Amino acid sequence: MLDTLTIRTQRTTASRRQELDPEHIEFGKIFSDHMFSVDFHDGEWQDPQIVPYGDMAVSPANSALHYGQAIFEGMKAYKNAEGEITLFRPYDNLHRLNVSAERMCMPAIPEELFMQGLTQLIRLDADWVLDKPGSALYIRPFMFATDGFIGVRPSESYRFMIFTCPVGLYYNKPLRVRFEEKFVRSAEGGAGYAKAAGNYGASMWPTKLAQNEGYHQLFWTDASEHAYVEESGTMNVMFVIDGRLITPALSTSILDGITRKSVLTIARDWGMPVEERKISIHEILQAHQNGTLQEAFGVGTAATIAPIATIGFRGQDHDLPTAPANAFSKRVSAALDAIRTGQAPDTHNWMVSV
Repeated sequence: MLDTLTIRTQRTTASRRQELDPEHIEFGKIFSDHMFSVDFHDGEWQDPQIVPYGDMAVSPANSALHYGQAIFEGMKAYKNAEGEITLFRPYDNLHRLNVSAERMCMPAIPEELFMQGLTQLIRLDADWVLDKPGSALYIRPFMFATDGFIGVRPSESYRFMIFTCPVGLYYNKPLRVRFEEKFVRSAEGGAGYAKAAGNYGASMWPTKLAQNEGYHQLFWTDASEHAYVEESGTMNVMFVIDGRLITPALSTSILDGITRKSVLTIARDWGMPVEERKISIHEILQAHQNGTLQEAFGVGTAATIAPIATIGFRGQDHDLPTAPANAFSKRVSAALDAIRTGQAPDTHNWMVSV
């Protein structure tokens, strides 16, 4: 490992910041001026650098393209009322990145390398962190294999990178979601708990089929019975049933979401009963029928809290009641926003200053 962490920086000569219209931001399409990059060779990470955002060359035989050794993270930076920039739970993202790396037979990222690369990049592109309500700087750390070799074995070289993009709301209306009973996002013993690129590629076809039917996303169910809910689209999922917050328990097929952990922590802080356990399609529909299903919503970095308005099952739609102003999902969303923007005390030390 690098004895002294020096990050070479090449500043852009043509910033695109003036082209950004804060009132019209399409999620994930406008990228900040710079990116962080470091390569793994001969058993160690070497030559970290920050360079202008742009394309890069890879070999046609790049093993990530052929065998899927690619992982990523999603996180956000925020600007508070004093103009200070903070990161939300970055050490949790690093931990999960390294869990994913281990599962995909990739090298771990040292904490100093991750945090120094991340903070120096954010400082350089500080003007891209918006303070408009609902806005943030989305951060995408990722790692991929770089060997130019056609052979099924772990790569011997890798590249870790971080780029950022200003974003607004991911979903601008409540979601229509249907139960998936044929396709599988992940199975027990698989790589569903890792943020591996292949997990998302495999989800696109069934999601497209659901979208063709008028739904926004799917409720992924377990691989063996298709009876128990696991995730919703690219998010963890939660239900409020008879005043209890219920979410699927973590397993090797469910991602350990950082927003998920945060919502559960706040719920417990408020004294709300929390249950992390299996929850079946039958239990959800029965609760809806008897009027005890009060809320359903997805939770994730991009969407934060995404209310679900309609649940589809075997050709029939079940509309949920409109959540009142004091609904848990609305209150917890506001609480998270207040912590992230410095308007409420950070009692759990989730925020890290840049």
